[in-house]
Amino acid sequence: MGKIHIEKGSVQETLIIPLYGRKLCAEQFPALYQDPYAAGICESIDYDFTQFKTKEKSGMYQFGALEGAMREKDMLWEIKDYLEKHPNAAVVNLGCGLNMTGRTADNGTCRIYNLDFPDVIQSRNALVPAEEREENIACDLNDFSWMDQIDAGDGAVLYAAGVFHYFTTQQIKKMVVAMAEKFPGGRLVFDAVGKFGRDKLMKGTLKSMGMKDVSGLFCVDEASELEGWSPKVKLTSRKSYMQGYYKLDDPNIKGIHRFLAKLCNSLAKMYIYRMEFTA
Repeated sequence: MGKIHIEKGSVQETLIIPLYGRKLCAEQFPALYQDPYAAGICESIDYDFTQFKTKEKSGMYQFGALEGAMREKDMLWEIKDYLEKHPNAAVVNLGCGLNMTGRTADNGTCRIYNLDFPDVIQSRNALVPAEEREENIACDLNDFSWMDQIDAGDGAVLYAAGVFHYFTTQQIKKMVVAMAEKFPGGRLVFDAVGKFGRDKLMKGTLKSMGMKDVSGLFCVDEASELEGWSPKVKLTSRKSYMQGYYKLDDPNIKGIHRFLAKLCNSLAKMYIYRMEFTA
């Protein structure tokens, strides 16, 4: 089978950045992060990776890649934790891109659902076709009909990595309330940044996606902002995704990486949030 072409400037190109970051981290920080899929997917893509390769020695670029990779690793921890008590649950990747967290977490009995826009799912189907107990669903997350396609009879753990930043706070609130109604006993895990992180660090990325006014987009400064959304939603965890789950103990981690990780907590307020849905 020939390589899948990704055009520069296309929507599909946005899938390449986090993918290459995970490949880079697996190569440069192997004691901290492993990804059994990223390198193989990159090899299956017809794309000029030169712009990324020239940055690989940059401490700032390495940190950006490390940040995204650690977020995925944290999500994997939460999924596996849920599957210990619900081994046949649905594992639902909201805004999947080309990440393979669900398949990495596969315990042999869970059901895996990868959700994203139709053009993204088209690319995913070409590069990593769904396997047994896995389904790729083309949808708009704001159209809650996707929830009807999830078999959650044995529980559901839903996760969104680097996705909710692109929604408004009201959109996220409506989605969470709907998920709580649809998936009692389920778990939702997502990352968020604070207002400073949104307005200063992510503003350029958001604008490149056509979002000129970022003021209404989802961000969280205090955990209390997520309370009272629904009597069926309980916030049970808030952890730094650079330091809350794992220590940055790979020998290749540099001082600049540790310093920036602290800033992620204190200034950007980059956290992983866990919500449990009660019956």
